[in-house]
Amino acid sequence: MSVLAGVEAVFFDVDFTLIYPGPTFEGEGYERFCASYGLSVDPARFGAGVLAASDILDDQQDHVYDPAIFVRYTRRIIEEMGGRGDAVEACARNIYEEWAACQHFHLYDDVVPALRELAGRGVTLGLISNSHRCLVSFQEHFALDGLIAAAVSSSEHGYLKPHPSIFEEALTRAGVAAGVSVMVGDSVPHDIEGALQAGLRGVLVHRSAGMPRATPAGVPVVRTLAELPPLLAFPPAGGPDLRP
Repeated sequence: MSVLAGVEAVFFDVDFTLIYPGPTFEGEGYERFCASYGLSVDPARFGAGVLAASDILDDQQDHVYDPAIFVRYTRRIIEEMGGRGDAVEACARNIYEEWAACQHFHLYDDVVPALRELAGRGVTLGLISNSHRCLVSFQEHFALDGLIAAAVSSSEHGYLKPHPSIFEEALTRAGVAAGVSVMVGDSVPHDIEGALQAGLRGVLVHRSAGMPRATPAGVPVVRTLAELPPLLAFPPAGGPDLRP
């Protein structure tokens, strides 16, 4: 795997890169949400519903942040699970709103060690998220205070990744140039292609089994964030800095 040299800043996607949802946002969790609105759904159809709804997020053309997009995505999942009736819209909006609550999520075990190692090497760290979650609260909830230099959410900024402006805003807040920065995320179209268009380099995180979707040439793929510091050519702690 090629080493990325000359990196001074690393920006991270949040959802499915640093954190993953608990049972609230799995099939049985959706079933409980729906039951509270008088809707009957089949939790076994949740996975198929997510796949069916994914195009709603990928096909958004102007990349303007609009809560209605995410509500429509959630509504499609509910409908694919068998939910019908006027209450589907209200249920979908409730699920969307709860997605911002940090208590429903877990931090991947590899996150804190990787962030601490990078910060210890003097790398500037940032967050760029396509969500309406408060990233200050996120850092506090997961005890990441002091590690993150800049954070931008699409709901605050107004545009979603891959729009170049959200990357440019993060670079400005962090005080770094695109050419010495890397974006790390789990989405090729949103994180990787967006970063490349804005002048950053990219690293795809592919945590699931199987092969990832095709990535642009030269973009490394890692399975865990433990693979990230060596990829940036950092020597072992206490060793000489061999970066060019």
